[in-house]
Parts: sequence; structure tokens; C-alpha cells
Amino acid sequence: MPFGFNDWLALTEEPTLEPELPICDPHHHFWDLRPGSTPYQRYLLHELNADIYSGHNVRSTVFLEARSMYNADGPEELRPVGEVEFVQGLAAASASGVYGPSRAAAGIIGHADLKLGDEVAAVLEALQAASPNRFRGIRHNVTWNSDPAWDNRETEGILANADFLTGARELSQRGLVLDLMQSFPQLPEIAEFAKAVPDLSIIVNHIGGVSRVGIYAGKDDEIVPNWREGISAVAACPNVTIKLGGMGMPRFGYGWHAREVPIGSEELAETMAPWMNHCIEQFGPDRCMFESNFPPDKVSFSYNVMYNAFKRLSKDYSATERASLFHDTAVRVYGIDV
Repeated sequence: MPFGFNDWLALTEEPTLEPELPICDPHHHFWDLRPGSTPYQRYLLHELNADIYSGHNVRSTVFLEARSMYNADGPEELRPVGEVEFVQGLAAASASGVYGPSRAAAGIIGHADLKLGDEVAAVLEALQAASPNRFRGIRHNVTWNSDPAWDNRETEGILANADFLTGARELSQRGLVLDLMQSFPQLPEIAEFAKAVPDLSIIVNHIGGVSRVGIYAGKDDEIVPNWREGISAVAACPNVTIKLGGMGMPRFGYGWHAREVPIGSEELAETMAPWMNHCIEQFGPDRCMFESNFPPDKVSFSYNVMYNAFKRLSKDYSATERASLFHDTAVRVYGIDV
């Protein structure tokens, strides 16, 4: 059998630290036959289970939309319902207990286009019907920046768009949450958006969407202060929480995915700590949650190494604070009861 990606990850093995510490992993994806930069064209329940049962006490997870398994026909705005139908089936299989005690996709975040304004109501109703017991809200990728190499998903200034705001208020009125994927220069815009919809629970993904490649490469002296100010701005909004993760993606510029031997948890914790500790200091542990962002982050390190790193960098926080970071914030924000 040829040497493959999982063989590469296995070159760095570690004992699991604090294996009893309860974890809710609030951010992972499922997909199949997906092309792209990740070596994982398939990441379904068996692949997720291989990771969450690799040593840590992962009690539940939250699925995040990935533009996967959309319906092939019907009205364009309703096609994302197919993804929630698909994940609801995987979650039901996990809930059977056949695969173990953890509950995968105990919360499901789908997608609806908030630019539909009040017409997004019909999409949200269809998403809720597809998963009456697990659907918790949607993610809208609002990413835009001036880097020509960036995969922009929206137009500049979308967070102030009147229709987008109307759609967000429709989400809020239903008690649903909004995950945001963004580029770090947009953080001040998210702060203004959060103030405009104060009753909407907003979750900022991947420590704010840092990039240290492309036009940002070699410019830490500029981007780090900009990012820190943006984090402080969104942290001032009580309806915003933040996910601590995503740093394994190549856009963070650390090149871990290209190493001959994968990074270990001590070095990983040391590198992650300045970024994540700033988020924790600004938001407080009760508005922060460690996330895996698997499989995208898996190109850089294994699940076991990643959570070991999270445990190392959080060792000086109190037991209550660490419970929030690893489990309680996610369970509260996503309304998970397993």
C-alpha cells in the first residue's frame, strides 16, 4: 500500500492529554466526492469517528455547512436544504449508538442566503422541516477582501446591505443563530452589523479569518495590530461569540501542511497561543469555543495533536473557564442536549 496522507499524520503520535475532559467540537464538515485543496474527498461519519474517538472525550459535535449535497434541482434558494437532509441522516445514525457514545452533528448549521431579505423565511422553514430536532441556524460566508487570490464569496460591504440585514432579523426572530465566515479586515464591519441585530446570536469563525499569505505575506507588523483591533471591536458586542481554530488551513501561512513530519502539540500550542489568548482575553471563556474545523485543518495536524495543543495552551485557565472553552460555550450557543 503506498504511503498516504494518514500515514504522514501517523508520523507524529502522542499520548492523549486529560482524556476525560468533556468536549463539544462545534465546527466540522461532512462531504463526499469533493474536489479541492484538502486531500479528503470523503469525510463522512466513519472518517469523523476515526478522529473523535482517537483519544479525547468528544461527547458531541456541530456540523457546519460546506456547500455539500445540495439538491440538484428545484428553486436555487432551496437547494441548500439537501445538505441538511443529508446530515440529518448521518446524525440519526450516530444517535443510534451503534458507532459509539458520541453524538455527531447534534447541532446542524445549514445555509440560506440572507440577501433574500424577508423571503429567506421560506428557506428557513424548509431547513427546519428537514431537521426538526437538530437544525440550529445557518452560516453565511461573507468573505471579501482586496487580495485578488482570495476566494471572495460576497461583495464588498455586504454586512450593511439592507436585504442582508432584513434576512438576519428573520433569522433572529426564529431564535436561530448565524455563523459567519469572514476575512479579518471585515471584523469592524461585523461589529457594526452585530449592533444592528442585537438579538441575533452571531458566531465568528476561525479567530476572525486571518490570512498571512498573498498580499498579507510577511506583513505581520501590519496585520496583527489590525486583527487585534478588529477582535476587540467584535468582542465589545455581547451577542457575538468566537471559534478558536482554523489555524491549520494554509491561508494562515505557517506551512505546517508541507512539513516532512507533522507538527507536535507543544510547538502547535506555542504558535497558537498569542492568537487564541487574545480572543479569550477579549471575549472571555464563556464566549469562546475550541473548534476542529476538520477536515480542512487536518492537512496540518491530527485530531489528537490538535486537542492536545488546545489543552496545553489553556492549562493556566481555571477548571470552569476550561469547561467553557472545550464544551459549555458550544453546548449553550447551539442548544445541544445529549
